[in-house]
Amino acid sequence: MTLSDQLPILAVVVPLLASPLCVLIGNRHAAWLIALLAAVGAFAASAGLLLAQLQGAGPVSYALGDWAPPIGIEFRVDHLSALVLLIVSAMAVWVLAYARRSVEAEVAQDKQTGLYAALLLVHAGLAGIVLTGDAFNAFVFLEISSLASYALISMGRDRRALTAAFQYLVMGTLGATFILIGIGFLYMMTGTLNMADLAERLPALSDTRTIQAGFAFISVGIALKLAMFPLHLWLPNAYTYAPSVVSAFLAATATKVAVYLMLRFVFSVFGHDFAIAHMHLDYLLLPLAAIAVLLLSLVAIFQYDLKRMLAYSSVAQVGYMLMGLAIATPLGVTASIVHLFNHALMKGALFLALGAVMWRVGSTHIGQLSGIGQRMPWTMGAFLLGGLSLIGVPLTAGFISKWYLVSAAIAQGWWWLILVIVISSLLAVIYIWRVVETAWFTPSPNGTAGRAEAPLSLLLPTWTLALANLYFGIDTSLSVGMAEAAVGGLFGGAP
Repeated sequence: MTLSDQLPILAVVVPLLASPLCVLIGNRHAAWLIALLAAVGAFAASAGLLLAQLQGAGPVSYALGDWAPPIGIEFRVDHLSALVLLIVSAMAVWVLAYARRSVEAEVAQDKQTGLYAALLLVHAGLAGIVLTGDAFNAFVFLEISSLASYALISMGRDRRALTAAFQYLVMGTLGATFILIGIGFLYMMTGTLNMADLAERLPALSDTRTIQAGFAFISVGIALKLAMFPLHLWLPNAYTYAPSVVSAFLAATATKVAVYLMLRFVFSVFGHDFAIAHMHLDYLLLPLAAIAVLLLSLVAIFQYDLKRMLAYSSVAQVGYMLMGLAIATPLGVTASIVHLFNHALMKGALFLALGAVMWRVGSTHIGQLSGIGQRMPWTMGAFLLGGLSLIGVPLTAGFISKWYLVSAAIAQGWWWLILVIVISSLLAVIYIWRVVETAWFTPSPNGTAGRAEAPLSLLLPTWTLALANLYFGIDTSLSVGMAEAAVGGLFGGAP
């Protein structure tokens, strides 16, 4: 076996093994370096897997312990998993490259090594969810990432971070329990946990109440994890009170992986005919997604803490992904996957920019950011680029997402859905403009004039993601190309 054959397992094992090493080493600077190197190693593995898919390698199966699937556990890589894995690993690199100065400012010294260890556990768990071809191990990796996330959120310096972590723990545990019960029902009826094997056996059992109940439990459990309206109540506090690097990483990856899991179960395991035509999941998802993009965008307008504003915006943006899934055509699901990719870039850039503001000002409350655009022009310039992408301005990644979503709605003749997308985009203009107005058109308080820019270690990762929003708004060969190839696999029926 060559090293390239081991890439699927390396993408998970490298951050998983580096996590306890961060704690054992005991030095926060060394822990940061170990975490960054591990993330770079995992990114190299994920880039190799993506390149193999781009070169037409086809789905790759990696059997753990030399036990052939479906009896043994396998990791399975296709276009969809390779793209989402790239998002997770790339965001880990950018966030950890950014993390050292930000963590020193926001997290107590004695907790910093633990933060890097927990961040790597989240990384490993999310990568495992994306790669596993086994339904039960998807649950296991989901819990690894969730438990580490609870710890990360609790490290925020505001005491409300503890309450936010506890609320997330309660809701996350409910979601995980629902998923586990659903998987148990599937195993009881089929005798297998392998996703490809389940896809073959479930059609013959689709009329049984046990399979239908299993589908319902799994759908609700994943909906809790991806913060689907109205099951999103854990998310605003979690993003608001967590340390900035944690907010950025979770906003860019966690809900995206949960959407991936929904796509995988709906289209690969249960299949389009069962999930959409028989169980009518779209009847539930489409109205809730439409309400979310309107209502949560409206709620975001009235937030004074910018992290909370972006948190409510994230729930609205998840609504766009679920819209594409609910349209349930190849074009609609392509829009969902493209927005999954692009939204990671938007929210990564926006939260990292706010982290730089927090580093300099000590707050992300809009009332304390008057004139911040003159004092931190590069930081707020990156925020503006991310905001334009969030709105969906042409030549940004966000425009590509909305273009495909509108195209899918037009193909269905759903003009009301186009109106929903346009109105929600206008609402996004309002809450982004509030920040622009405060940053550039409100005078700085007395005694705060002059440049006070963030250091390069914070600006470079932030601007990398901000410019990525421009690049992927112009060159869509990777995002759209991989999404279209992934949709071919999803509608083909096999994971």
